[in-house]
Amino acid sequence: MLKPKPRAKRLSGKTVLHVLTGSIAAYKTPDLIKQMKSEGARVVCVMTACAKEFVTPTVLRTVSGERVYSEMFPQDAPFGVLHTSLADLPDLVLVSPATANFIAKMAAGISDDLPSCLALATRKPILVVPAMNDQMFTHPVTQRNIAQLKALGYHFVDPIEGDLACGRVGVGHIASDEAILDAVQQILSKKNSHR
Repeated sequence: MLKPKPRAKRLSGKTVLHVLTGSIAAYKTPDLIKQMKSEGARVVCVMTACAKEFVTPTVLRTVSGERVYSEMFPQDAPFGVLHTSLADLPDLVLVSPATANFIAKMAAGISDDLPSCLALATRKPILVVPAMNDQMFTHPVTQRNIAQLKALGYHFVDPIEGDLACGRVGVGHIASDEAILDAVQQILSKKNSHR
């Protein structure tokens, strides 16, 4: 009896730079990292200061097997110029969860910390996964910022309707891990993918 062929890993040989920002949805990130790794990806995490309020660097280091970055000028940085070295490292930058604040910073070109500097310095595809309060997501300023980034070639996985941290049900709940994985795979499977 022939053994079935093992399923091909969707992200084999790919490196994902996973930027986490300060949304409550960050607590779900370890499961997403494990799924990306099981699909063959190398996942390196970069955190904003606020993201540390929802998930610890130790947890991310444990599930990714990689060093976690958050400081602009760590004493023991393995690279010369950290933000540009990290910007050049991946095949794709995944900003998940993405807060309204971080989306606004990317749209305005503000680069005042490590995650926002590397988002501006990279020329790799950027996939943004918003997660926030429904009123923040639907606010015209946030929608303008998203439209502006889409016009520049940024990719998005839209939030879904669900339970929000404020107690309401609305659009702003982070998309499912499977939807995010599908988007990562689709972007990376394009031969000449670029922003």
